[in-house]
Amino acid sequence: GTESRGQLVILLQGSYQAAPEQPEKRLAAPRHPKIRLYNLEQVLSWESPFPVNDTRPVVYSVQYKYIVGEWHDVTVKSIGVNCTQITATECDFTAAGLSKGFLLRFNVTLRLRAELGELVSAWVTMPWFLHYRNVTVGPPKHIMVTPREGTLVIAVSPPFEVDTSEATFLYTVHYEEKPGMQQVKGPLQSNFILLDNLKPFRIYCLQVEAQLFWNTQRIIRPGQLSNTSCYETTADAYAKQQQVIGISVGTLLSLLLLAGACFFLVLKYGSVVKYLFRTPPSIPAQIEEYLKDPVQPILEALDKDISQKDDTWNSVSIISFPEKEREDVL
Repeated sequence: GTESRGQLVILLQGSYQAAPEQPEKRLAAPRHPKIRLYNLEQVLSWESPFPVNDTRPVVYSVQYKYIVGEWHDVTVKSIGVNCTQITATECDFTAAGLSKGFLLRFNVTLRLRAELGELVSAWVTMPWFLHYRNVTVGPPKHIMVTPREGTLVIAVSPPFEVDTSEATFLYTVHYEEKPGMQQVKGPLQSNFILLDNLKPFRIYCLQVEAQLFWNTQRIIRPGQLSNTSCYETTADAYAKQQQVIGISVGTLLSLLLLAGACFFLVLKYGSVVKYLFRTPPSIPAQIEEYLKDPVQPILEALDKDISQKDDTWNSVSIISFPEKEREDVL
């Protein structure tokens, strides 16, 4: 078989096996059969044979056998799905689930043929496959990353379920600081992976790979890398302490600078400050009453009060001396 990583499948191409009947009585065989093995998927597909001059539909039958034993029809009773005299050009064995279907640790060989009434084609036999040995392993089904103090805690789930007495999964994390040199941690059997000793407040990008480890044969099947995801680490305890100290010192320095600037302004512009904050002159009581209620005749009352007051006069006496008397006096 050949492995196609671009299509994420194992494709096993079939070969034609001639039968003893006469070729002229044969129906054309199915074309380009292949097996898809991806995670738990086991799908046999093919293309229809060249068309014939007949209105009846072409049907297909699939048989299987293990390394030793006879060929058996693929039926619901034997495998869990029916692939005998079907019109579809595909047989999905994964529909049977883990309880039936082909066991993952067994070698399996498949063959199929086309049928049209009494006409049958030659059997097309596929190369044998063993799921644990030939499967293409996808990335972990779920990946959850929790940033903590200078660490990233990664929780993963396997790509598919396996019998843990037969096989397990190993996990490898490929990560790098953005930008930076890529690092690798693993393979690890634990579903929880701790990336520690990371720089605080840095962005790290990572991919996770799940590898299938077959315990019996000690065989490891590599897996597909997950999509790249990036996360920012938080500060560790020391970095948090330094951050709090830095903020406190910065705040104190800012307050001291502000107080010094205010003191300098007060010294230099003290008179201006006093002028700006001086008490404004008070308004006479009569004017204030008028402003509160302009309807009241405050101004007329003021004029009346002034007119009723007696004028205050000062008397001035002029004393005149005759010129002669004045000389005598002198």
